[in-house]
Amino acid sequence: MPLDRALPRRAWHHLEPMHAVLYFAPEAAAEAGALGYELGERWPSYFAWRTAPLGAASAELATAVCYSFSPATVARHVPGAWAVADPAKVLAARLRAVDGIYQGLFGDRLATAEFAELVGLARLAAEAAGTAGRPLAAANAALPWPDEPHLALWQALTVLREHRGDGHLAALLTAGLDPCESLVSFAAVGAAPAANFGGRGWTDDEWSAARDRLATRGWLDAEGLATDAGRAGRNEVERLTDQLAAGPWEVLGTERTERFMELMVPFFLGVIEAGLLPMQSTLGITTVPAPIW
Repeated sequence: MPLDRALPRRAWHHLEPMHAVLYFAPEAAAEAGALGYELGERWPSYFAWRTAPLGAASAELATAVCYSFSPATVARHVPGAWAVADPAKVLAARLRAVDGIYQGLFGDRLATAEFAELVGLARLAAEAAGTAGRPLAAANAALPWPDEPHLALWQALTVLREHRGDGHLAALLTAGLDPCESLVSFAAVGAAPAANFGGRGWTDDEWSAARDRLATRGWLDAEGLATDAGRAGRNEVERLTDQLAAGPWEVLGTERTERFMELMVPFFLGVIEAGLLPMQSTLGITTVPAPIW
């Protein structure tokens, strides 16, 4: 039976909070501070956590894979991040942070038969994720698998998350959306308020210029809201993103993918209920309009 085309997006909804908690939890901040990263804002450690699998990435490489950030913002943190701690130390600290986060949130649940089943399904999907043309997925997939099941789960979810993210960048490029335009068009369909993207570092002039380009293209109206053409364009981006993310779930199959999501529910709800993620994020997990198939 062919895979339900909505499954890749539903699977991502279930796994994204379990990955993203790294960027917000106090355990991660403590590990970052111990390495020497400034804690006044989350970006110094964010770029370290996210790009360490690539090695000592240059500003140019980090900008390429962290597509929606302004080059100036990335350059403030990379490659300077590697003068604070080399990538190997960052990766070790990343796992220590996840260990503390998951142990604190889930405790004895990590020792159940259901959790072991979840880890097995997640790893099977992650190992089926093709990494050609997907640098962040490939870099994370190349890391050794941790022995502890909860850390192996986080690594599997991270590979799957970055696999989807790398495909999303391909979809944005296919749509002809440059980095700033990708955010402006995302905000214009109501996925998140424009103010939520301030940390990405685009100046007011750069944001306005991107709005003007999209308006000229017919994607935005005079108020900066998405037109029918703009909504259709963003829906096509999301449709293609889902299509490009489908491979691991096709290997897993519908029944096992549904089981994966069922087993994930208490864990991703645990992250949400802990209040560690922003109430209004830039992920658009619950706000992105359903794609028009």
